[in-house]
Amino acid sequence: MTILAIEINTPVEALNKAFLLNHPKDAARKIETMRPQDSAKLLGDQPVYILQPVWKNLPPGVADNVLLHLPDKTAAELLESMDASLRAALLSRFDEKAQEKFFALLDDDIVKELQELLQYPDDSAGALMETNITAFNENMTVLEAISQLRYQKIRDLHHLFLISDDMYLNGQVPVQRLALADGEEKLSSISVPLQAYVTALDPKSEIMEKFEKFKIGTMPVIDGNDHFVGVVRGRNLLGELKNTLATEMLTMVGASKDERALSSSWFAVKKRLPWLQINLVTAFLAAAVVGMFEETIAKYTALAILLPIAAGQSGNTGAQALAVTMRGLTLREITVRHWLRVLLKEANAALINGVAIAITCGAGVYFWSSSVGLALIIALAMISSMTIAAVSGALVPIMLKKFGQDPALSSSIILTTVTDIAGFMSFLGIATMLSGMLEAG
Repeated sequence: MTILAIEINTPVEALNKAFLLNHPKDAARKIETMRPQDSAKLLGDQPVYILQPVWKNLPPGVADNVLLHLPDKTAAELLESMDASLRAALLSRFDEKAQEKFFALLDDDIVKELQELLQYPDDSAGALMETNITAFNENMTVLEAISQLRYQKIRDLHHLFLISDDMYLNGQVPVQRLALADGEEKLSSISVPLQAYVTALDPKSEIMEKFEKFKIGTMPVIDGNDHFVGVVRGRNLLGELKNTLATEMLTMVGASKDERALSSSWFAVKKRLPWLQINLVTAFLAAAVVGMFEETIAKYTALAILLPIAAGQSGNTGAQALAVTMRGLTLREITVRHWLRVLLKEANAALINGVAIAITCGAGVYFWSSSVGLALIIALAMISSMTIAAVSGALVPIMLKKFGQDPALSSSIILTTVTDIAGFMSFLGIATMLSGMLEAG
């Protein structure tokens, strides 16, 4: 019986081997429709030179599941025979536990190379993408695709990404279309074009720009060889954006982005103290401006009472302009070349707000002091200081960006100095010029 079994199986094995070797694309299409366990059983005893051409034609998802079921020896030989980029793309789709399993089967030099290829810059699509992906050949039928979805137990799927026989992304099929299509239809016949894609090294700013432009939830990522390697999901990008904005809030005020609420006091001191020292120097500059008008303040003591109002209002105005401009730069709504438009917009807004605040503030000061001169001075100071502060709030981050610096880098500390000086200079300068309208004391 054993001899008979060998005699019967030998021609079948020979036919399988010939089919895999001479028709690798057709073999890959057939493997796509099979259960991973059955595919692994078929391929497990084949030599690597037969597996290589077939593997190059297996789409993401199918190749991963079959590899998991191959014997360790066959899996190791197959991985070692692969091109470095293909090997990295394949292993990137596994979790850390599975990666460690395959690393243990490979030479140290190959593992080191893989670890380097699997690392992407922090601000790139490669670092943000999900690599646990599945793709389908465009010539598969709807029924075959549904069977493959069941084999792979895929959930949270909105689109099926399609690849051509040459393994390039070639469209997508919304799940709704798949559910309503006839079972014998090819996926290519119900596909829609890709709206956008990014490469693995594209910066986060470019990805955000495309998400904003095309209003899509998921964006495919391709590698340097134009092969599908992952997807970036809008919800993940939103989470990353929140982290970025939170980091910028810290750096704007001179706190370290590495500091946490429960960090040690000594760590907080080391990170904050240098910027507090810088802030102290800038505070002396503002104090020096006040000192220039010492005689005016000594003669008209009411000015000292109103001084914090002028500085505070300009500070708030500058902070508003800074926040809006920073958000625009972060979300790529504006670039450095938009500086004039941003400046004019903020200046106009501050001028209108300044007039409104000037009327309110001037009326309040008049009822408090019964001095027309004092009311006029505070009103004019509100208009000028708020306009200067708004323009400064817009220009500080844009200028930092222009000179290649992080626009979030302690912008508020720089702005506070400018707005304090603007508020003091406007109020006390106008008071000095219109001192004839004031009563001493």
